[in-house]
Amino acid sequence: MELWVIWLVIAAVLALAEIFSLTAALGMLSAAALVTAGTAAAGLPLPLQLLVFTAVATVTLLFVRPLALRHMIQPPGARFGVEALVGKAAYVVAEVTGRDGRVRIDGEEWTARAYDETLVIPSGTVVDVIEISGATAIVYPRD
Repeated sequence: MELWVIWLVIAAVLALAEIFSLTAALGMLSAAALVTAGTAAAGLPLPLQLLVFTAVATVTLLFVRPLALRHMIQPPGARFGVEALVGKAAYVVAEVTGRDGRVRIDGEEWTARAYDETLVIPSGTVVDVIEISGATAIVYPRD
């Protein structure tokens, strides 16, 4: 069997292993084996093929893999609009019950409801916003 075919088989096996591992390292080795298959098809002797494989694998693992990993690991997206209010502290302006009330969140007044129908939260209490339902903040009293 020709050496370039063996390098292609090695590249395919490494690429398949990369699909299951998702480490990016095996993908880089697969690319190195693919480049080496090209050099083998061009007729380079085996020692030079091994040198090409080693050089390409080293370059990809040291320089390309960190770039790929940096792009794969993204920070969580920023929350916008009413989603950004969930988890914030609010100040009760008018008594909050399970049916109605008013709170101030970041300087804006919102209609509010207690998360529990039986709960009554007096004015002046600091609460946490646990959900926004339409234009109403669902709040929970801080302990």
